[in-house]
Amino acid sequence: QVQLMESGGGSVQAGGSLRLSCAASLYTSTRNCMGWFRQAPGKEREAVATIALGYGATYYADSVKGRFTLSQDGATNTVYLQMNSLKPEDTALYYCAFQSGYDGTWCVANPTPADFGAWGQGTQVTVSS
Repeated sequence: QVQLMESGGGSVQAGGSLRLSCAASLYTSTRNCMGWFRQAPGKEREAVATIALGYGATYYADSVKGRFTLSQDGATNTVYLQMNSLKPEDTALYYCAFQSGYDGTWCVANPTPADFGAWGQGTQVTVSS
């Protein structure tokens, strides 16, 4: 079972930037999917960005397109979420997620929490106005 270690959350003012990192404990470069979800108080967990490892295809929620960028480092089994132009509505607990067996469909086509079997512990992002 892969384990995910997250880092990089924190508090910033609106317009600022943060970079989240998620390191996987196992070799993950091919035919797998990794990404970030977030959950604000009282709201459901939602997909932020996902990447089909080894393919390079990505998904971004409409609310973060143009501001967030997801990238991977295959040598270290790490994915990064660069978050720029942060807004107060980005405040949430951010979770890294992993699922094996990507077949060219679900990972980057409106992914949901049910698509993923491994989760990190979550890292808090707080954006003040």
